Amino acid sequence: MLVPLLLGIASLFCPCCSELQDHLKETRLMCFKCKRYHLGLCYESMKTCSLKYQQSCAIENFYILTPKGRSMYHYSKLSCMSNCEDINFLDFEKRTELICCKHSNYCNLPEGL
Repeated sequence: MLVPLLLGIASLFCPCCSELQDHLKETRLMCFKCKRYHLGLCYESMKTCSLKYQQSCAIENFYILTPKGRSMYHYSKLSCMSNCEDINFLDFEKRTELICCKHSNYCNLPEGL
């Protein structure tokens, strides 16, 4: 007697739970994921990742420094990154630019590179 009652109650809540899960999946932001991206091409397979708590889409742009101190674009890395902050790293031979976004799906596609 108790089992049919529990199954009836569970069936009432399951449709609501699945609709809520579908809604959460639809609102989750998606990002591109590629280890080596250059001039519109991913040199490995282009994948996607969905943002989790405290994550952003990230673009890491890698530049080579010339002897005159100018930056020459080399390639980009696309990913989902935790606690991402926009920043520039400068070394003797290279410069790395980190750009974070989460304003729209696939916002981490480099433009103009």
